[in-house]
Order: sequence, then structure tokens, then C-alpha cells
Amino acid sequence: MPGLETPTLPAPRGPVSAAVVEALRTDPPPAALPTARARDADPYGEDLHLALQVCYELHYRGFRGVSPDWEWEPDLLRLRAVLERVFLDALHADLPGRPGVDDVLAELLVEPVDGTGVSHHLRDGGEWWQMREYLVHRSVYHLKEADPHAWAIPRLRGTAKAALVAVEFDEYGGGRGERMHSQLYARLLAGAGLETGYLHYLEHVPAPMLATVNLMSLCGLHQGLRGALVGHFAAAEITTAPSAARMAKALERMAAHPDCVEFFTEHIEADAVHEQVMRHDVVGDLVAREPETADAVVFGVRATELLEQRLGDHLLGAWKNGESSLLRPL
Repeated sequence: MPGLETPTLPAPRGPVSAAVVEALRTDPPPAALPTARARDADPYGEDLHLALQVCYELHYRGFRGVSPDWEWEPDLLRLRAVLERVFLDALHADLPGRPGVDDVLAELLVEPVDGTGVSHHLRDGGEWWQMREYLVHRSVYHLKEADPHAWAIPRLRGTAKAALVAVEFDEYGGGRGERMHSQLYARLLAGAGLETGYLHYLEHVPAPMLATVNLMSLCGLHQGLRGALVGHFAAAEITTAPSAARMAKALERMAAHPDCVEFFTEHIEADAVHEQVMRHDVVGDLVAREPETADAVVFGVRATELLEQRLGDHLLGAWKNGESSLLRPL
């Protein structure tokens, strides 16, 4: 089955990620990791987000040659906490105000007539090389698609828990390994002539994409951010169906392999149903049961949208200039 191998450690992108990567190559751990330097890292920069991604990956498949004991190594967790605070503080600063849950969810349901996002560009006139770059970006997420949200399950109760599990069951292929969305994406990559290995393209993908995945892991690993994780999941499910429809049309226009199209057509139907379940049965029940989570849910929705906008701006800005959006062009 494609995409199951353990990834290798990536090349660093700055002093903090260099310290993390070098530490993971040693046993026992070094005397200290650079927490002071981490406090000054760019909250949206390459160094911080590669360092966070490496730390979080220890909770997924880990890295080849790295001891599993690193997952809960106290010095590394302390460094990670500093990086998380820098990232969270920036997100909160860039998201002023306190709108209500219903308001932010309602905004997600409005599709602008003259949309100008990445899926609109690819549908209306994007080129095949741009499509392949987009698929590479998304590979760092879609090859682990359902996993970050699974951390919400033990943190929820009642209807919210049961409903979220129902959505996750679909994400995991309804019990059929070959229908898991991560496996559908591996087949999409193969259909596009790309490598299917898990995190194969990590060193190609820049910080704007890593930040979107890091947000999920950050929220999933903190009990106090369970509402934000639910908000992220809701935002993803509500916005995916119309975007997936545009992507399917783009791939059909480009005469792409059927496996490429199938990944998105699968999401058109599935996420149209998931949107209702997430809004009413998961978010609705969670906030009714635990009103104190409302602000976190709103933060999860808005932070997701902010990071997706930053990613879209990066992609379209590069393509407008005829440049690759990747750190390492294909």
C-alpha cells in the first residue's frame, strides 16, 4: 500500500529547526535546546514551522532512525511550548474581535460570485504545472487527513463525540482501507505522476502550507484547545464541497487521470453531508454542553481561514509571477 513508510528527518531552515533536527539525531538528548531563540522566531516563518512540524510528527509516524522516546522528552516539549505560544499569539493578534459561533459559521456558507481563490484559478485557467504544485502542497495534509482530528474524540462527550466519530468513520473509508481519504490521495498523486510517500515532499513545501497542518496538530494535542480543533474541522468540512467541485472541474479540463478526479468527487458528496453534521451535531452540541468552548470554536474557524488565505496568497502570488510556489520546484 503506498504512503506507509516512515519519513526521514528534513534539512533545517534556521537555527531553531537545526537544533531540533540535530537533537533528534542524538541519544541521550543534548543539555539544552534554544528556547530563548525560539521566542524571537517569525511566527509564520520557515524555521518555526519546520521545527513545529518535526516536533508534531513524533506523535504520528515519527522519523526513521529517531527513538520513539523523543515523543515525550521534556526539553523538547518545553521548546515546542515556546514555539506554540509564539504562533498562537500571532494568530490571536491577527484575529481581533469576538464574533459569535453562528456568525462565523454562516460566513463560511457564503460563496462569493466572483471568487478569486486557488481553486477558482485552477478551474478557470490554471496550468498543469500549477495543479501539480498544489497537489504537492496538500500532500503534507491529505496523506494524514483524518488523523489530527481524531484527537478530538476522547476530549468530547455525548452527541458531539458520536457525531464527530461518524464523520471520521467516513474519512477513514467507512472501514475499508482502500477507501480511506489518505489512500485516495495517494492514488491521486500517482495519477498525477507524483511520489506517493508519506511526507515525501516535506522539503518542497514552504511555511504557509506547514502552518495549516501545524494548527491542527497544535489544537489536537491540547485539551484546552478542543473547541478550536472542532472549529477547524467544521471549517474544513463546510468549505470543502464547493472547493472540491471546482477542483474536479479543473482536473477534468486538464484531462487528468480519473484517480485525480475521484479524490475530489468523493469529497463533494461526503462533505456536503458532513457540513450539516459538524454544524448542528458537533459544534451545536459542544457549545450547548460546554458554553465556555465557544470562543475556542470561533478561534479555530477563523485561524483556519486566515492560514488558508495566507497559503492562497502565497500560491497565487508566485504563479502570477511565473514562479514556483515550492521551495524546491518539481
